Amino acid sequence: MPKTVAIIPARWESSRFPGKPLALLAGLPMIQHVFQRAKQIPNLWGVWVATDDERVQRTVTEFGGEVLMTSPKHQSGTDRLAEAATLLNLEEADIVINVQGDQPCLNPLHPGLLAQALRTSSAPVSTLAVPLSDPAEIANPNHVKTVFDANGRALYFSRSPIPYYREGTGAYFKHIGLYAYRVGFLREFVQWPPGRWEMAEKLEQLRILERGRAIQIVVGQGLSPEVDTPADLSIAEAALSQLAST
Repeated sequence: MPKTVAIIPARWESSRFPGKPLALLAGLPMIQHVFQRAKQIPNLWGVWVATDDERVQRTVTEFGGEVLMTSPKHQSGTDRLAEAATLLNLEEADIVINVQGDQPCLNPLHPGLLAQALRTSSAPVSTLAVPLSDPAEIANPNHVKTVFDANGRALYFSRSPIPYYREGTGAYFKHIGLYAYRVGFLREFVQWPPGRWEMAEKLEQLRILERGRAIQIVVGQGLSPEVDTPADLSIAEAALSQLAST
């Protein structure tokens, strides 16, 4: 039976927040919060942090986590994910969940749903979307929107508000950068050059659609705050406090 693993790509360098994986939240480094949440994903074979930085490696080892050292030359977290899958000797039918290292309040049910979607679908990759209603977020190019067909297959992703409602208003869905991949497809994907629409929107997932491959959309509920800048730490700490009290 194919295995399902969760891998958390974590790099030190970040233009907006260098050293983000080790930023303290409620007294613990952020990568530890993410790791602990990922451990709660159902039906996992294991969880690993994939990094190129010895400080991150040392921290993960100290709190008892599993870590893989990967190349510092990777251009994206997906490239790092593919190397990690090779280091783990995963087979082509296995499933890798890409857990973002900046989501310390991750809902572990969401990545579990992505893995389940691949087990019951012919799509090689699945990703998460949540309903979006805030007009400011709909208009914000930093919040990626998606549209999908009647079978949940992605039609497009954009930084622009899609769809455009000529009359009245309707439903919007925000794309959350959480993915599950079949390992064979992941290895194929990272060999492809960037596509035309990917370069235009700066959205890596458009490379998949441009190649005519399917992305299965799973609609979830509720947003977990992402830490993009130091200013986001206080929001994440408040969310962690709320989780601890429930």
